[in-house]
Amino acid sequence: MKLSAYNIARMIDFSIVRPEVDTTELREFAQNVKKHRFICGYVLPYFVSELSALLEGEDDILIGTGIGFPFGNHKTAVKVHEAKLALEDGCKELDMVINISALLSGRYQYVEDDIRAVVEAAGGKTIKVILEVHYLTEFDIKKGCECCIKAGAHFVKTATGHAESGATVENIALIKSFVGDAIQVKASGGIHDLKTLLEMYKLGATRFGISASSAIKIMEECDSLPDGVVDL
Repeated sequence: MKLSAYNIARMIDFSIVRPEVDTTELREFAQNVKKHRFICGYVLPYFVSELSALLEGEDDILIGTGIGFPFGNHKTAVKVHEAKLALEDGCKELDMVINISALLSGRYQYVEDDIRAVVEAAGGKTIKVILEVHYLTEFDIKKGCECCIKAGAHFVKTATGHAESGATVENIALIKSFVGDAIQVKASGGIHDLKTLLEMYKLGATRFGISASSAIKIMEECDSLPDGVVDL
């Protein structure tokens, strides 16, 4: 199987979700999204409407943001309201943080209902649910995946990038073993090179949340390959 640089870019959620991002960096970010044709640009909610304006007419590039970010412990009504505002501002995809405390407390119905409320508020737009695996046991990850599937989410995602650890080949394989083909897997947190991305792709991840600097480095790696093509 062969993947072009474009194929890889179309699996990357290009991300700047740090608190110190300013409008200068946002404009540079938008230019890089367009240059490399990343599938989605991810910013914090404050910048969604501005990014939407900067990407006007770029219909093949989606805009996303975090819901209940970064800890997931917002009340459900807050997450629903935040999701609706993000959609009004131009989001096409939403990455919501699972209620980690509820999951760890064994309150699985609450977790499922929390996710479902955002799924329903999104009206068919793609919802990715962040487990934040750094805080979870194997059993917790399994239960979190089950809640995501039952609630109708489209992806299970490893991490926000704010915890001490995120995606690893081990937890991608584990999550894929739990979800099978019922839901897609997004690897996020700690992906800094093409080799890691490809390893996780082969394990079943279909989308990758990657910070701006690392994503550009990965595209430069792709461009340095013979014919710009990865042969898996």
